Amino acid sequence: MMNFVFLICVLLVYLIFSFNKMVDGKNKVDNAWSQVDVQLKRRFDLVPNLVETVKGAAAHEKNTLDDVTRARNNYLQSQSPEEIMKANKQMTSALTRLLAVAENYPDLKANVAFTNLQTELSRIEDKIAYSRQFYNDTVMKFNKTILMFPNNLFASTFGFKKIKYFNTDESERSTPKVEF
Repeated sequence: MMNFVFLICVLLVYLIFSFNKMVDGKNKVDNAWSQVDVQLKRRFDLVPNLVETVKGAAAHEKNTLDDVTRARNNYLQSQSPEEIMKANKQMTSALTRLLAVAENYPDLKANVAFTNLQTELSRIEDKIAYSRQFYNDTVMKFNKTILMFPNNLFASTFGFKKIKYFNTDESERSTPKVEF
């Protein structure tokens, strides 16, 4: 009888330890996502200035400018990480086209405000890449924790589910083709 009570106590301590480890992992994932979201917000806040600068020099490039604005609006309306990731893919595509359009306008490339915005965008893109990497590393650790035996036996009972990575869209993997 004493052995049974001891076994139950050990099992209970293990469950508490494992549960706390999963909660800690989930909190780290949430924090990592928050860092990604902060950098994406910085990027999306910079976009109106970039659009206005390009608009003056390339007024007839309305479709590209509209796509950038639409992607920004989709981001602002996004609620879930999945929606934010989708809006990010739209923005990446639209910004690629916008910067390609800017290449056609020498006056715009010489514009100090445009150059400063382009430099800031480049810095933000680097921070986004780092934040995405950190997020994905954190997600990997969390997923590993909940999928490994014996945690996998009760992780779903406690409401822990595998979290999706912030994947790179296929269009982001290939080198953009810029034609003049």
